Amino acid sequence: MRRPIVAGNWKMHGSRAENAALVEGILASWPTHAGDCVVCPPFVYLQELARILRGSPIQLGAQDTCAEPLGAFTGEVSAAMLRDVGCEYVIVGHSERRALYAEDDALVARKFAAAQGKGLIPILCVGETLAERDAGRTHEIVGRQLDAVLDLCGAAAFASAVLAYEPVWAIGTGRVASPEQAQDVHAFVRGRIAARDATIAGSVRILYGGSVKAGNARELFAMPDVDGGLIGGASLKAEEFVAILAAATA
Repeated sequence: MRRPIVAGNWKMHGSRAENAALVEGILASWPTHAGDCVVCPPFVYLQELARILRGSPIQLGAQDTCAEPLGAFTGEVSAAMLRDVGCEYVIVGHSERRALYAEDDALVARKFAAAQGKGLIPILCVGETLAERDAGRTHEIVGRQLDAVLDLCGAAAFASAVLAYEPVWAIGTGRVASPEQAQDVHAFVRGRIAARDATIAGSVRILYGGSVKAGNARELFAMPDVDGGLIGGASLKAEEFVAILAAATA
């Protein structure tokens, strides 16, 4: 049985006061039965959130990492630095990084490897655009993104990683993949890994991300290969986020 996990990607939102109030609100209404929970604030708030979250059931993640271990890379943050300030998880390959900052599959794979090399659990994002879905290329695109990491790191690397399917057309748009559409891609991803290692494929957790809210979370999470969610805007509202956490273990 795979333990559910819900991760909140706060993106470029929040302040010190807002973050503290949000965490306080989440913990005040913590579900009786909750799976794993990760919050990913902006880099500048990581150290303070690590202090606030110490001893709580919420784990800390970052939104990105550099593929290089150290050096003259102005503005970048290494996996070792993230680990040093208390991170346990890090998102790699988010669609916004791929689209806005031209991160290709090879770079995402290197970031995945860099994160694991420093003891972080990568949350690897894969997903297709609306044009790619309409063209019937969803499996092709997702398979290519996943294969880049499998080829570099091997299937065994997914024993200590999380996957997140995030259809680009459903992120922040209010549109959401149907439970059946999500299940189709999640099953495809699990099968792709199973072709290399069935045991790893059976245990890897695959999240759905894309306009998940309290109102649709339970139906999505009921799918056999959907193990939780990577939550954007709804993770910025304590009541909404707690309801999604509860739905993951319903």
